[in-house]
Amino acid sequence: MRGYVLSIWNWLDPIYYFFSRLTLLPCEGAKSNIFRIRVTKYKGRNVILSDGTRINKNDILVKIHLHNAKLLKELKDIKSDLKKAKFIYHYVQKSLPEVEHYIRECRQAYMIKGIVGITMLNKGCERLGFEVVDISNPIYKWFKWFAFLPIELLAEKHTSWEILISRKPNYLFMSTNKLSEMYKG
Repeated sequence: MRGYVLSIWNWLDPIYYFFSRLTLLPCEGAKSNIFRIRVTKYKGRNVILSDGTRINKNDILVKIHLHNAKLLKELKDIKSDLKKAKFIYHYVQKSLPEVEHYIRECRQAYMIKGIVGITMLNKGCERLGFEVVDISNPIYKWFKWFAFLPIELLAEKHTSWEILISRKPNYLFMSTNKLSEMYKG
């Protein structure tokens, strides 16, 4: 059953990609980048990051999206949840330098304050340089939880409903200064 759902997902993914205005990052080396990105205006509540960067409504950020179809395809043969978490961690770590390079070379670079993502996979994010911030709008939080539910069900075979219900989506932020400090070149 999972195989069929993944096949359908892989078929629908290019359509989602087209309508979401996401961009694939050019990549060096054997593995491609796990992120698809787009420059966007932030619409959440104001946030002050630990390095003093203020993210306000309508500030320009690079929104990062995990390429879930690709990720699920690569995770399908990994049985251990710990090995899956390590795989995702290292994939994100190897992909962030290309995000930094994209921002540095972007014609809007001087306006971009940072990167933002939304995820339910927030363990270990701080070690990657992200700051985890709660989503304050309960309707938007519920919408994102519901949107992530199929991914969670496909990624983890033995997750109980209690665990799924207890997980919540969060914003992940990183300022462009911190991104450059950690991942430049």
